Amino acid sequence: MLLRIFTVMGLALAVANAGAATISPGARLAANCAACHGTNGDTKNAPNFATLPALAGQPRENLAASLRAFKSGTRPSTIMTQIAKGYTDEQIELLAAFFAAQKKATP
Repeated sequence: MLLRIFTVMGLALAVANAGAATISPGARLAANCAACHGTNGDTKNAPNFATLPALAGQPRENLAASLRAFKSGTRPSTIMTQIAKGYTDEQIELLAAFFAAQKKATP
């Protein structure tokens, strides 16, 4: 009887979670970037689209290198240096992969 109850509870949880959208770790991290770089890195949707670079569709290696340079301070910036310092190397790679996989930003 107890096994049947756990089985039914497990099935109920599986059904409840089936409709929930799965958000990748990279997408979760990228949400922090949206206010300045636009949704999914498309600066067309950002308030400062004329002055900030689009991240969507950029090569993963370039994005990761830029974040690492901000983090180390070799690429100075008033804001990005502080933000990048908070990311681990793994998070930098997740962010770079996420933005590289997005549709290239529109002009």
